[in-house]
Amino acid sequence: MSKSAKTYNPLSVLADDPQGRSLGPQLPPGSVIGTPGRRRWGKTAEPLVWVSDEAVGIGALAAHRSPALAAAGLQAVLFQDRRGLERWWQDREFSPERMSDPDDHHVEPVLREFWGRVVPDPEEGEEGEEIIAPFGRDWPGLADPGADGPEDGPDPEAAACALADELIEEGALPAPRLALVPAGRPADVPTIVGWGGPTNHENDTALISTVLRSWEDRFGARVVALGFDELHLSVAAPPRTVVRALPVAAEHFALAPDNIWQGSGSIRAYADEAVTGSNHWGFWWD
Repeated sequence: MSKSAKTYNPLSVLADDPQGRSLGPQLPPGSVIGTPGRRRWGKTAEPLVWVSDEAVGIGALAAHRSPALAAAGLQAVLFQDRRGLERWWQDREFSPERMSDPDDHHVEPVLREFWGRVVPDPEEGEEGEEIIAPFGRDWPGLADPGADGPEDGPDPEAAACALADELIEEGALPAPRLALVPAGRPADVPTIVGWGGPTNHENDTALISTVLRSWEDRFGARVVALGFDELHLSVAAPPRTVVRALPVAAEHFALAPDNIWQGSGSIRAYADEAVTGSNHWGFWWD
């Protein structure tokens, strides 16, 4: 994602091979979306993402989240419509040029900064303290995966494909599109495309990817689907006890406070309801 050097874009192969036969399983009909902005001096837009023309069903992510595509530098994920914002990915919603590089950031200071933004003001008194209990206003530090680390869980890619099928079957992703993004790892997908889902909380998505990279390493998390302002992760090795889940819930609060402010109401409740033993971590930003 460095802007200092011109690198080969693996999406370029789809210009001559639109169904991706050379990349593995044949792709459904789709099209490449280029980088936003005006074309200048006769140059065409750089390929940014390939998206299927129609919705895909159960098994689609598993069929294309393959070692061959990953080796080619392409990550398969799902894009989901939002009512009133159908096909949001075609409406100049991506801003890759404004994103920094996740390599330039470290997860601990990123989450510490996020935490400092969202902890309740002392003037809120006991009510504010109850939201973040058992933690105080100081950043509690990174959660330790401990014995629940990804090496002890199922294969993270298999878990991602299983969650995709589950979300489609349950109607949480009623009409997803298959998307191919030129990224080295799933955590970088939001930054590579310049996704603006968390803009009301953080407009540099590289900081979000920095956290996602850490969750990949600690919990076997993988990006499965993006909506206009929603993010769905599979989790191969979630914390199995509330004690281990509480510091993870604090990280979630720092990253996406609306999950608690407009959801569970407190870190304790959220840890119990949405983190402990959960193979699906979902986030949204108002």
